[in-house]
Amino acid sequence: MVSSSKRTRRRKSCCARSRSAPASSSKRSSTTRRFASRTIPGISYRDVESTRTSAENSDGIVWPAVEGEVTIGFRDRGTKWVQAALVLFLLYVFLVGVKALESGIKAFGADFTDRLFQEVSHPIAGLFVGILATVLVQSSSVTTSTIVGLVGSGMLTVPLAVPMVMGANIGTTVTNTLASLGFLRRSQEFRRAFAGATMHDFFNLLAVAVFLPLELTTHFLSRSATALAGLLGASTTLQFEKPDSPIKTAVKAPVKLIDAALQSTGAHQAVLGTLLLIIGIALIFIALAFITRTMKQLMAGRIERSMNAVLSRGGGIAAIMVGLVMTVAVQSSSITTSLLVPMIAAGVLTLENGFPVTLGANVGTTATALLAALAADRPEGLVIALTHTLFNVGGILVFYPVPAIRRIPLWLARKLAAFAEIRKSAVLVYVVGVFVVLPLIGLLLLD
Repeated sequence: MVSSSKRTRRRKSCCARSRSAPASSSKRSSTTRRFASRTIPGISYRDVESTRTSAENSDGIVWPAVEGEVTIGFRDRGTKWVQAALVLFLLYVFLVGVKALESGIKAFGADFTDRLFQEVSHPIAGLFVGILATVLVQSSSVTTSTIVGLVGSGMLTVPLAVPMVMGANIGTTVTNTLASLGFLRRSQEFRRAFAGATMHDFFNLLAVAVFLPLELTTHFLSRSATALAGLLGASTTLQFEKPDSPIKTAVKAPVKLIDAALQSTGAHQAVLGTLLLIIGIALIFIALAFITRTMKQLMAGRIERSMNAVLSRGGGIAAIMVGLVMTVAVQSSSITTSLLVPMIAAGVLTLENGFPVTLGANVGTTATALLAALAADRPEGLVIALTHTLFNVGGILVFYPVPAIRRIPLWLARKLAAFAEIRKSAVLVYVVGVFVVLPLIGLLLLD
């Protein structure tokens, strides 16, 4: 009874002090500010407050902060730098895995791709060839540059080549779709990652659905590109050497070492391709497993909000420019779009702010074909390269400015991702069906 009465008097005294002394509130805030400037590893504001709430609010009273008590803590800045360095290293491992995956697939399809280009006789078949060729060589830049070279040498006509470059846009999206499979065991992260990957797929599919019929009936894109090439006619005599990307070179180096080590075994090309595929998939899974954990800790809160705020500036124009410049710098739209996948999976980047980055990557990837066209013997090569650029810019103008239309590929991606989260087998059906089976069936029916 005595202890109970003492506890009651103490509660009343505390409540009275909190009502009658507003200065104590000021004192508490100044105490909080003073300790906020300290760096206390491993202690966070939520942890301290939640502990106090569970321990001291069981009787319904909020006790005032005690002088000298830590109420706000921050992670050690050194820890942040270590986490940032770890994320960069893991992203590098991830890109090495993607490159190994690409090299493994490429080992199966180099000869087949050459035959595909030579046997096309129908524009729609050209679309399917563009898809298959890009899936096999794992680079839309390689596909479009090859097409530009064939057109520039007179071995391929412009009407057949235009659908091919459209197909290359679709085929290049398979890389980041495969990269999203690294999150297959974590449902929520996989749903976000798969949506982040397939929004690029749906945008390119919708762009082809709009512009391919328009091109086949009116030749709008190729005629516009021909007129533009005429204005740039003086430039067709110039020749540029494609600059080396330091990032691409750094990513290729370990893959070349792995490939050389496998080649030294004397194994068959198909076996080497399979081993590279396995190594690439393993590196992707390992890197993604750690990237999302580290990135959540590193970029939570203020940095996450800042990134999304920057990318949403100018109605997404800033994000489009980021995607364009980054793709030109690394000379690969697959690298740009694949890097978005773990960021979207971790919740660091929203789907709405990642979408314009992929659109910029679509335009940036045309730079390689433009450079290849400037070295071609005939102006038709430049026409095809400009057609590719106009196609990607046109897709942005059709699908991005109006919010209701902009949301269509995002809505489709979210719906497919939600279904894939429930039925994982749908992922295999989608990837194999869209990128392999459908193009092969189309080729068999048309040729």
